[in-house]
Amino acid sequence: MHPPDPVETARQLEALRLEHRDLDDAIARLSANPLCDQLRLNRMKKRKLLLKDSIARLESRMIPDLDA
Repeated sequence: MHPPDPVETARQLEALRLEHRDLDDAIARLSANPLCDQLRLNRMKKRKLLLKDSIARLESRMIPDLDA
């Protein structure tokens, strides 16, 4: 298996961070409306958590392994 390409990983990481930030803004705007669609809001929050997990996974992939 090939080691991950750091440039591609950084590009993916930036795209995920941007989507996470945009989703956070959208959730904040939707939450401000008392008549908002709760199902849509919950789906957006779940997607945001999945993005957070993906970001954490990519960040850990960028940390070099140290042989003990």
